[in-house]
Amino acid sequence: MKDCIFCKIVRNEIPSYTVYEDDIVKAFLDISQGTPGHTLVIPKKHIANIFDYDEELASEVFARIPKIARAVKASNPDIKGMNILNNNGQVAYQSVFHSHFHLIPRYTNNDDFKMIFKDNSKKYSPNQLKAIQESIEKHIGD
Repeated sequence: MKDCIFCKIVRNEIPSYTVYEDDIVKAFLDISQGTPGHTLVIPKKHIANIFDYDEELASEVFARIPKIARAVKASNPDIKGMNILNNNGQVAYQSVFHSHFHLIPRYTNNDDFKMIFKDNSKKYSPNQLKAIQESIEKHIGD
């Protein structure tokens, strides 16, 4: 897409700190550097979000993530773990509408990155969980 910032990075119209590139993906440092080494992995083809992937492109992009993640981890012996995130839609904090995966190195429990998973299990009865399960199941393959 003409005005997409990530498409411009793919076309080298905007400079980036590229760490990996092939015919399918480009991986480059996130300019925000949530933690040192924070890397984005994007498909070169413009795809807005996870809902727009076909199986072939998903396989090709996802297959490259472990190799890039291992390289990020190997780049600094202080990296103890990594969050791999993909935000889809504005409500899910997607700010650039070209699919991208964040590889966020983790150094300590007190580094500059936080995620919160609230336990809402007491809000759902077994029947409510079963209804959610069945609703999702009936759409698998759509």
